[in-house]
Amino acid sequence: MPSSALYRPLESGNGTRSNQTSTGVRPSFSGGNKVRSLWPKTANSRRLFVVVLILMTLLIYVVWSAVLNDAEDSRGSYGSTTDVLDNKLANESPTTLCGESFNDTRLYIQDRPRQEWANLSTIYFVTPTYPRREQVPELTRLAYTLLHVPRLHWIVANDHNACNPYLDTLLNRFGIPYTHLASPMPQRFHKAESKPRGVANRRAAMQWLRQHNITTGVLYFGDDDNTYDLKLFSEIRDTKHVSMFPVGLIANYGISGPVVCKGKVIGFLDSWVAGRRWPVDMAGFAVSLSYMAEHPNASMPYKPGYEEDYFLRSIGLTLDMIEPKGSNCTEILVWHTQTKNHERTMVKLNHEYLDDRSNLGALFKALSDMGVSGASDSEGQKAIISKNGKSKPLGYFLS
Repeated sequence: MPSSALYRPLESGNGTRSNQTSTGVRPSFSGGNKVRSLWPKTANSRRLFVVVLILMTLLIYVVWSAVLNDAEDSRGSYGSTTDVLDNKLANESPTTLCGESFNDTRLYIQDRPRQEWANLSTIYFVTPTYPRREQVPELTRLAYTLLHVPRLHWIVANDHNACNPYLDTLLNRFGIPYTHLASPMPQRFHKAESKPRGVANRRAAMQWLRQHNITTGVLYFGDDDNTYDLKLFSEIRDTKHVSMFPVGLIANYGISGPVVCKGKVIGFLDSWVAGRRWPVDMAGFAVSLSYMAEHPNASMPYKPGYEEDYFLRSIGLTLDMIEPKGSNCTEILVWHTQTKNHERTMVKLNHEYLDDRSNLGALFKALSDMGVSGASDSEGQKAIISKNGKSKPLGYFLS
């Protein structure tokens, strides 16, 4: 028998195909009929059906992403923040305590006896600095601002391998309670194209606070080349978690700071977002030390441009914690002024003239100690002394 006969449909006695199985029951295809009945009949309706499916999928994705972002914000961090902070790097360059004074020798502050300010909380003003020609002038100018601020401890952390005695003498002269640290940048970053300046200094200051178990007061990072309104200090002194405020002269917008609606921070205005959750300037926030004590691993990364962002993540900050200052961030109380840096210069001046016959010896010693310039027998531009509009050789005056 041909093989095709094996697959010949059964026929009834009258020659027609049977619609029944051997059991006499008609097979059911109702499930398939229902599915086919849901599928649109026309081409246009099928296209519309596909579009609706795509839109529904996108809507589900957007909602799910929003839920994940809210969860991230509530945690205050995402990804491997700990890896970015890399706390082990802090041990590469040991910090040296160069000088310290807890005594406030100022008799009057803002025309009031110092004792009248005793009940205020302390502001720990951290200034990272580094050796350069403008270092001493910048610190001097800043000191004369801080002289008007009561209940302040000034932590000056210098990016240098050794203590600078001149800086210690300078800081002690103002009578402000201070701590002077030598906290050099880790060696591995010295040849980096973009150096994480100030990070080792701020980390050293935070470590000093932990070592002294200081858990009250307010922490503020204040660079030595910024300009500060005295109102800023009274604004930040009552910070409960993290206070924020605008900083002037930042990048393309000329401003960086929070956007406030009905007394709440809802976002940030900054010309360089770059994926930062907290796109703020280092001078644009203050932190309660009692709140920071709840986050013992708080730190700052050696990642240029992201120092503020990851520090604020490390203390678990969320948007609803931020306290806007400066009349709901409508006032600019700190300016990111920057002094143009110049290389240290040398003056060609024979050392035989740097004795006590004139002031030149003491003057150039001070300039050398400050890192501004120095005298040399063979290098630099030749020193010129003039009188009545005419230059004379040094021997004419000092013979």
